[in-house]
Amino acid sequence: MRPEDLLHPRPEGLYCPVGDFHIDPVRPVARALITHGHADHARAGHKAVLATRRTLDIMALRYGADFAGTTQVAGRGTTQVNGVTVSFHPAGHVLGSAQIRVAAKGMSAVVTGDYKRGVDPTAEPYEPVTGDVFVTEATFGLPVFRHPDPRAEIARLLTSLDQFPERAHMVGVYALGKAQRVIRLIRDAGHDAPIYLHGALQKLCDYYQSEGIALGRLEPATADGDRARFAGRIVMAPPSAFAAKWAQRFPEPLICFASGWMQVRARARQRGVELPLVISDHCDWGELTATITELDPGEVWVTHGREEALVRWCALQGRAARPLNLVGYEDEAE
Repeated sequence: MRPEDLLHPRPEGLYCPVGDFHIDPVRPVARALITHGHADHARAGHKAVLATRRTLDIMALRYGADFAGTTQVAGRGTTQVNGVTVSFHPAGHVLGSAQIRVAAKGMSAVVTGDYKRGVDPTAEPYEPVTGDVFVTEATFGLPVFRHPDPRAEIARLLTSLDQFPERAHMVGVYALGKAQRVIRLIRDAGHDAPIYLHGALQKLCDYYQSEGIALGRLEPATADGDRARFAGRIVMAPPSAFAAKWAQRFPEPLICFASGWMQVRARARQRGVELPLVISDHCDWGELTATITELDPGEVWVTHGREEALVRWCALQGRAARPLNLVGYEDEAE
């Protein structure tokens, strides 16, 4: 069997013709295997969905219990889907995220979805998985992207909090994964004061806590009444909230944003970010290339992100690689 007989791109997404299923399809399909709960990978409307229990929970929280015709929990072992052997392995990206390994007729492929290698107590740690084909993202697939230690970025936030006790520190985070990771990093740095949440973050933070991820005392960021109580406090919200008048309800808001893209200073300036925090839930360049070297697959396929640079690096290493040019996946947003 050739690799493209096991998996190949279609407009709906990556398709397995032997098993008649798609992985992270961007359009409704008959059978979808989902790597994780971010909206660009996990969409509503499929007839049947196979994913980890936590990803199914997250999809139900976001879309409602009837987000798919039927659902099936992927356990730690293998599952047969129309004669194809399928298994799910932790990807380290967000809670419940998984790489999906598919194998049939002597050929195998590992689809990573999105993944990271760094320590994150709010997600199951990445597990190296081998296959004939390694399908990788390349969100930060340029040599310039080298992510710093996230603990150092949180230390910068807490230092600013000490320096400007009269200002509310507004931290922009994505609702799934980034919010909970940043809160956990803040707690691990010894900050035990209440953290205030925009309403869009509450439901998923509650879910993480119900799954045993300790986030400490969280309170709603309702600015009615005594504005002064937010001085010297951390307020977390989706980045889009800062463009609205919502942020101006807090005392002298100091705008922060936790994202791997904050390494690009022009992006920080465009968003009016005063304190950029370079914290990412994706591999940086070093992690991407180290993972390919470690796994040593027969072929590398690059699904989304900066495909050309990573494919070029593979060629220089004597590795077979090609871009899949899949559309519909965002850089880091949800």
